[in-house]
Amino acid sequence: MTITRDTLHIVDHPLVQHKLTLMRTKTASTNSFRRLLNEVSTLMAYEVTRDMPVHMVEIETPMETMQAPMIDGKKLVLVSILRAGGGILDGVLNVVPGARVGHIGLYRDPATLQAVEYYFKMPSEVAERDVIMVDPMLATGNSIVAAVNRIKALGPRSIKFMCLLAAPEGVKLLQKEHPDVHIYTAAVDRQLDDQGYILPGLGDAGDRIFGTK
Repeated sequence: MTITRDTLHIVDHPLVQHKLTLMRTKTASTNSFRRLLNEVSTLMAYEVTRDMPVHMVEIETPMETMQAPMIDGKKLVLVSILRAGGGILDGVLNVVPGARVGHIGLYRDPATLQAVEYYFKMPSEVAERDVIMVDPMLATGNSIVAAVNRIKALGPRSIKFMCLLAAPEGVKLLQKEHPDVHIYTAAVDRQLDDQGYILPGLGDAGDRIFGTK
């Protein structure tokens, strides 16, 4: 299967690409990496939410009454894939602070590279709402496929996935298993290594966010 651009959206804004370059640098400090991820996530959130529905409300300007568009952030559910998803979540909440938030805890079995779930907590209002799932890296794709399976069981209206970096292998798997899920990323890198890390990538996003090894 080849990657299709129908559901793959690469956010190539110069500011996003500039900040991503700074994050890739191995000498970037934990504080710098965390701050840049927050900034990039906020910038990318504008693209991910570009087609959010709006409704007209009556407001009063200093000059007169008018009909003006507003979005309802409460109709949006953000799902953070632990642990590294929190680094993107805060940036998206800068744009839509009224969104509901859920969390899925997954870790990758080092032997099989398959996703193992250890935590699942969602808002009660997921059915018929729009969901944006966030995780800095789309590597093998096993974790996000497992996470989407769980969320689809709750009956959302739509699902999007937002990440900082993707590997071709992960994009292909997600598009194969869930062709209706749109993927938003700042870059699709060359490939995965034998341990399932993205090349050239930026290392382990969770370790760089939290300063762990």
